[in-house]
Amino acid sequence: MALPHDQGVSVTYYVDTDSLTGKNLTRSNQNEFMMLGFSNHQELKVPLFFLFLLIYLFTVLSNFFIIGLISIDSHLQKPMYFFICNMSFIDIGYSTVTTPNLLQLVFNGIKRISFGGCMTQLYFFNSFGSLEYMLLTSMAYDRYVAICHPLSYHLVMNRETCLCLALTAWGMGFIAAFPLSVLISSLCFCSSIEINHFFCDLTPLLAIACDDTTTTQYVLYTEGVLFVLSCFLLTLISYIYIISAILKISSRDGRYKAFSTCASHLNIVVLFYLMIACMYMKPTSSYSLDEGKGLSVLYVIIIPMLNPIIYSLRNNDVKEAFMRLTK
Repeated sequence: MALPHDQGVSVTYYVDTDSLTGKNLTRSNQNEFMMLGFSNHQELKVPLFFLFLLIYLFTVLSNFFIIGLISIDSHLQKPMYFFICNMSFIDIGYSTVTTPNLLQLVFNGIKRISFGGCMTQLYFFNSFGSLEYMLLTSMAYDRYVAICHPLSYHLVMNRETCLCLALTAWGMGFIAAFPLSVLISSLCFCSSIEINHFFCDLTPLLAIACDDTTTTQYVLYTEGVLFVLSCFLLTLISYIYIISAILKISSRDGRYKAFSTCASHLNIVVLFYLMIACMYMKPTSSYSLDEGKGLSVLYVIIIPMLNPIIYSLRNNDVKEAFMRLTK
């Protein structure tokens, strides 16, 4: 029986019969995917387009502003702001990997993306995610040393240590994303090449895979333990020591000043891990792709926008540096 051939898409079809269930699976080796995005809300495409465009512009410009401010102000040449500068680069990367794709989807309704483009987007998205885990952990360690060992802070958190932590985070982030990207790219996908999402993420891609994804799931859970759980535990342990040290400070003003130095970082950590838990740590049976799209908007668009706001509005050093710049 002849199967329909979508114009512009090179597709090879064949039928595989599952020996256990007797279910016929139509598979395809395609050069393109079709992203659905928010195609079921076409009446909102104009306000959504301008909303996401404004958020993206604000995210990129505000993060570049923080990078520039930290680079030119000598008072901000400290380890904490070095890590904030790296975080701003990550936020720009997160937004640039996903938001332009979302803008085109909202405007056009449905968007074709090449197989190679989809895998590239998946790789960089996972790379920036792994990067953020480790950078947040490095920042927690920096705050631990600053509050628990203030006298040896400049000795421990010297330039070489900061560079080593940052380079390790960037290197491991790009390395960690490679195995999953290779495994996903080697899967055979079903004849329905529609991705019910606005970017190429793991869950919607696995949802349309016809091959056995056991190995991919195993690698995903293993990396989750190695990176997400280990980074979370290290951050948690750092804050246990930090809170314990703050409670030992006798004066109220001293406790407030000590806590204020890590309040911005703590806010980002809570937001980041809360979104990770909501998106990727739910049982498969209760996971909804439509719900996942909404959570992804918060994770990859809203949080990168909030990071520079939190670091600037709740940081006196940054506000003072801005005032010096405007004089």
